[in-house]
Amino acid sequence: MFCINVLLYNARNAARETFVPAAARRAALLPLILLAACVAPPKPPVAPPPAAILPPAAVPSAAPFAVSKWEMLPDWQTTDLQPAWAAFLQSCRTLKNKPGWQAVCGRTEGMAQPDNAALRTFFEEGFTPYQVFNPDGSSQGLITGYYEPKLAGSRVRTDRFRYPLYAVPDDLLTIDLSEAYPQLKDMRLRGRLQGRRVVPYYNRAEIDNGKTALQGRELFWVDNAVELFFLQIQGSGRIELPDGSLVKVGYAEQNGHPYISIGKKLIEMGELKAEEASMQGIKRWAEQHPDKLGALLAQNPSYVFFRELPNGLSAPLGALGVPLTEAYSIAVDARTIPLGAPVFLATTYPNTAEPLNRLMLAQDTGGAIKGAVRADFFWGFGEQAGARAGRMKQSGQMWVLFPKGAEPDLNLGARSIAM
Repeated sequence: MFCINVLLYNARNAARETFVPAAARRAALLPLILLAACVAPPKPPVAPPPAAILPPAAVPSAAPFAVSKWEMLPDWQTTDLQPAWAAFLQSCRTLKNKPGWQAVCGRTEGMAQPDNAALRTFFEEGFTPYQVFNPDGSSQGLITGYYEPKLAGSRVRTDRFRYPLYAVPDDLLTIDLSEAYPQLKDMRLRGRLQGRRVVPYYNRAEIDNGKTALQGRELFWVDNAVELFFLQIQGSGRIELPDGSLVKVGYAEQNGHPYISIGKKLIEMGELKAEEASMQGIKRWAEQHPDKLGALLAQNPSYVFFRELPNGLSAPLGALGVPLTEAYSIAVDARTIPLGAPVFLATTYPNTAEPLNRLMLAQDTGGAIKGAVRADFFWGFGEQAGARAGRMKQSGQMWVLFPKGAEPDLNLGARSIAM
């Protein structure tokens, strides 16, 4: 009998630490699947056990969506839809030719400077809201934040700038297995050749210790190892060069290893309390323990490679392939939430109980963004955005807006929300 052993490695479109330490950010993204074939002689059929001792049938998970009503969306009637409209137009750049989206995206072309009343009518006439549920039936989930950081750097190595941002290495293999194995659709194998075998690519510790052939693949050099680590988690950022000019960098690839939260590691080690394990808290710990930093960073074997982006981009590119909109784009788990879709998010501002209810666009993914009711809130560029992103660890609910005529099939375990 032919058998296959499959090892799954979480990846990033951008693996991003989410405090549970967002976004290689943005996204991610995709798993590493290593296949090892083995041959064994056929075994004789085994009679099934008596019915009396058969295990009970598995209970299917609840459907991730339930039909809802506009009245169920908190503050829907008073929400400012103008910023979300700009983000929605970005989504339509990618979705306009896809089944189910042509009609609703086509209607945007005849809407010049619509006011809130017109936008509310547009969404209510063109979409149906569906509340998102976790497999256990709960409607609350974790909402974290990410942002676009700025680092000081150089195109050449100096005594100050000695930590490299690498482009994609020449020996990194990315193989799409979906043609041979349709069940592995949207999954890619990442690894390298060792003789005639495909083996896992080098992990973070091996890359940082110089075991890889990455000489000449340096895009930039920066002056701070922990800032570089968080740039990989966010998935995009800007490098300020010695002459004061800024260049944009974004996620290009990932080494295929799973993302591991160093914030959780610090808590497990007794180095930080749970409430201290924000991005800011981790950076303070790094400043106080430079001798332990390398060993800590190696706890996360995931490693992100970058590319230089055109300076004309208004914002980082998300997994959807369009620029993100500050405070109106989110990263989601694309296995549940369709990329590009409007998502009404009901949560609170970082470290407060102040409501944060608004229409967002699912335009990105991340290696740490796993689950149905799970989102990473894009706060934008700079220190203030970073402060909000680093402290955001809120509870929230989500409603996906599906175009009418393209609603999900809820035959399995469907729910219906009543007023």
